[in-house]
Amino acid sequence: MCGVFGIRSVDRDVARLTYFALFALQHRGQESAGIAVSEGGRLTVLRDMGLVAQVFNEQQLQALPGEVAIGHTRYSTTGGAHWSNAQPLVHHGRSRTIALGHNGNLTNAGALREELIADGIRLGSTSDTEVIAALIARDPAPLPDAVAATMARLEGAYSVVALVDDTLVAFRDRHGIRPLTLGHLGGDMVVASESCAFDLIGATVDRDVRPGEVLWFDGAGMHSTQALPEGRGAACIFEHVYFARPDSRLDGSEVYSSRVRMGRQLAVEAPAVADLVMSIPDSGTPAAIGFARASGIPYEEGLIKNRYVGRTFIQPDQELRRQGIKLKFNPLDEIAGQRVVVVDDSIVRGNTMQQLVTMLFEAGATEVHVRISSPPVVSPCFYGIDMADEDELAAAHRSVEEMRERIGATSLHYLSLEGMQTATRLPENSVCRACFTRDYPAAVPSSADKMRFETAVV
Repeated sequence: MCGVFGIRSVDRDVARLTYFALFALQHRGQESAGIAVSEGGRLTVLRDMGLVAQVFNEQQLQALPGEVAIGHTRYSTTGGAHWSNAQPLVHHGRSRTIALGHNGNLTNAGALREELIADGIRLGSTSDTEVIAALIARDPAPLPDAVAATMARLEGAYSVVALVDDTLVAFRDRHGIRPLTLGHLGGDMVVASESCAFDLIGATVDRDVRPGEVLWFDGAGMHSTQALPEGRGAACIFEHVYFARPDSRLDGSEVYSSRVRMGRQLAVEAPAVADLVMSIPDSGTPAAIGFARASGIPYEEGLIKNRYVGRTFIQPDQELRRQGIKLKFNPLDEIAGQRVVVVDDSIVRGNTMQQLVTMLFEAGATEVHVRISSPPVVSPCFYGIDMADEDELAAAHRSVEEMRERIGATSLHYLSLEGMQTATRLPENSVCRACFTRDYPAAVPSSADKMRFETAVV
């Protein structure tokens, strides 16, 4: 996950605009947040652990003047949840100082890190993000060339915003695994992980940043170069299933509509005899609405969500995940005596669904039919999602019937791979579906290698 944003404007309050854009991207990361600004080439960075509203206040925003800004909300995959790994990270190199924010995960971070250390470069974090920053900062070539040369060294997923002097830079890996969108606010250009960030600040979407493309924005305007040839299209399909906000557009497709279509197809593939359809709010709601429309079973709210509890999936600690589930949902009397269809977007670790099924039966539901609007998650993600260990994945080595028994449901069905793909209206060869298929579009390390720096002292 992680959310990134960047803007260059000589007339606007770039720090304040970045702050509001990060609010729209808060769902992409809740561990830390940060903003870096440049005023006449002088770099100022404020980053800390916590939500956007906890990190920044009015006084701090007023102390961040400048004409260029980048922002970041973090969800850790490589590098633990420590302040030193909060972003944007700043690296003072031999050739330049750079502030950089990264969404994704490098699969060769270990080898690059060892190379940098052998070259006498001091790294202050355990994050793969600093590896990217350090490579660019030590390269004596002009900035666009240094970025392009760095991209040629990187393997895995990365959508990056960076700030060097008065120049904003944005670039994306050759497969386009993690999202990155280009837009404009009047005559000023903006980049963000998702288009919902543009909606909040009044900007307009122009296009996606192309896989392998480098954009840089300076006093002369916007520049672009295709630093790497586009590889096999591999935009993360799980963004459409769960991660992205439903009001965002990814790869030209509205996320909400895709999720409704997933629910409709699910009702066709796995009908149920029931009295009501309900969702696991909020990410399961569009698919539940689609299921209800296609099945003719009324849609009802069965669970009330505590809006002040964060997304349980992206809490980095397993015990925090369990606590979050208990705090997050409360059933309504509406479900007592009812045969219930519960629609959710996915089952990853199985913790949420197992507890919720128990909760619904305890609240008086006579049957609980679970319908999942994606296929079983069977394989780890190495491109920026916290699924590093296959043993964490409930469905990796269980049949659907074994999964049904594990969560305690009356019945359980998943959406087919083909049904999910059709619902996105994206070509199969344009997306990454490795978490469902074990077919990885780019090289991956072992889980042990990926997690090697997680317990490092920082």
